[in-house]
Amino acid sequence: MSTSILRDSSISLYEQIAHQLLEEIQRGDYEPSGKLPSEAQLGERFGVSRVTVRLAVGKLSDDGVVERKQGKGTFVAAKQVRHGLDALRSFHEALLLQGLQPSMQVLSHTLQPVPEALRGLFEEADDCLLLERLHFVDDEPIALGRSHLPAALASVAWAEVEHQPIYSILESITGLAVTRADLAIRAQEADKNLASALHVKRGAALLVMERTSYFADGRSCDRTTFFIRPERYAFVLSGVFKSNPSS
Repeated sequence: MSTSILRDSSISLYEQIAHQLLEEIQRGDYEPSGKLPSEAQLGERFGVSRVTVRLAVGKLSDDGVVERKQGKGTFVAAKQVRHGLDALRSFHEALLLQGLQPSMQVLSHTLQPVPEALRGLFEEADDCLLLERLHFVDDEPIALGRSHLPAALASVAWAEVEHQPIYSILESITGLAVTRADLAIRAQEADKNLASALHVKRGAALLVMERTSYFADGRSCDRTTFFIRPERYAFVLSGVFKSNPSS
């Protein structure tokens, strides 16, 4: 990377550094993690004091280009994750397809009676597995998923498959492919538990995606509700639609 700055310029050193870092960010030099070098590293690179570096990074922060994370460093401001609605893929796969480094953490897994509201989905079943997993991007929580799954998945060693998508686990255990999913999207305020898990304020608006998935024989195999931080996530539908001349 070029490190040239002009010390006799009418433009201050910190503004020159901020401009150069901005160009590098726009080129994608700090992908995929988005983490910038430390203040000490930037100071050594540009031959300036940490105070000057702090002013440059502060300008980028004020402009919304970067964000500082306590104890972790400075990162390129988070881009929205785009989840296409025109293909059948898991939440985790949608993150992977964008070159991100997602991870998951199992919060709980409990065998319980099928809730009354889901009896129409899990026909002839007395019990189902309730699984809660937290989804991360760059070690930052982006969504919490609550899944109701067939009781057969209660035998899964969840600590060993923590980072596998639900669909791949379903297919591995049952031998059946997931072929269809219905999605419903709404908004909801974060309660105390969701706010704590997702690092947002209580009452903050969340995107809620409710997914019901089916095997090829028409049996439901998954009802998952994702509670998603909206500033990090967008749902998109791509396609070309024929216009109706009479409309």
